[in-house]
Amino acid sequence: MANINIEVNGEKMEVEEGTTLLRLMENLQIAQKVMAAAIDMKIVKKDEWSSRRLKSGERVEFMHFVGGG
Repeated sequence: MANINIEVNGEKMEVEEGTTLLRLMENLQIAQKVMAAAIDMKIVKKDEWSSRRLKSGERVEFMHFVGGG
C-alpha cells in the first residue's frame, strides 16, 4: 500500500494510505488524551474516528483539554 502526506498539528507526516483518524491517534499514542479532532478545520465526531479515512494533503488537528487554576 502507498503512503500519503498529511499535516498533524502543524507537522508534516507520512502515513499509510487508508489510515483512519483513530489509527493515527493510536500510532501517535494519544488516543486516550484527544477530546476533539478536526480535519481541514471541520470537527469530526468521535463516533466517526474509526471510519474516517485520511486523504493526502489533509490537515489534522487534535485538541485536548487542559485543566488549570
